[in-house]
Amino acid sequence: MAIRLGVNIDHVATIRNARGGPHPDPVRAAQLAADAGADGITLHVREDRRHVREEDLFRMKEEVKLPINLEMACVEEMLEIALHVRPHACCLVPERREERTTEGGLDVAGQHNTVAPFVRRLRDAGARVSLFIDPSLVQVAVAEALGAPVIELHTGVFCEAVEEGDAAKAAEALAALQRAAEDADRRGLEVHAGHGITYASVGPIAAIPTIKELNIGHFLIGEAIFVGLTGAIGEMRRLMDAARSGAPAPKS
Repeated sequence: MAIRLGVNIDHVATIRNARGGPHPDPVRAAQLAADAGADGITLHVREDRRHVREEDLFRMKEEVKLPINLEMACVEEMLEIALHVRPHACCLVPERREERTTEGGLDVAGQHNTVAPFVRRLRDAGARVSLFIDPSLVQVAVAEALGAPVIELHTGVFCEAVEEGDAAKAAEALAALQRAAEDADRRGLEVHAGHGITYASVGPIAAIPTIKELNIGHFLIGEAIFVGLTGAIGEMRRLMDAARSGAPAPKS
């Protein structure tokens, strides 16, 4: 089964915001991603607006043909935005102002009572709700109990181990991802994965057959500086497809 690629365009907005002008335009990046073979666009409207802003999301909904996946914290302000825009999907994620990027999964087991009403209200509005969680069997079980049809597994530990060349840590982290993905699939949940994925780490993750979608952003935007966004996405797509088929990755 083919695996989907969601491209996160947050860091196009990060570059734009560093200068304060309108360029580069994250909506244009999303359109290029669609042309390059992406299956969806992911963006995270944070409370501090360090990346994309509401106006980017509004334009994205009107001008981009791919499904939009809105990452959001469990706060009323973001819920109001989501209910107004009604994106295809909403992924509930943890968020702390002092972090550079998301540092782990949402603790749905510990924050059950906080997360539950957001899942319910978003599902009632017709959104495909996902929960960004660590690859823990406890977190998977609670995600099912909360009624979220999708989980996204945090792949950061595995990807960091690959970058560090720590084979033992990588093997342990990959095994945790496989167990969580298999357990979620048995429970009838759709499984996605993301965070920190690069060309070097994408293969073993994409090869897990129960994972249906990968969401990748920072690496693709960084690689685009050297090869262009179309080239970066095309290479990631080739590596993902080769890993899923079990064949050697074709050379770009």
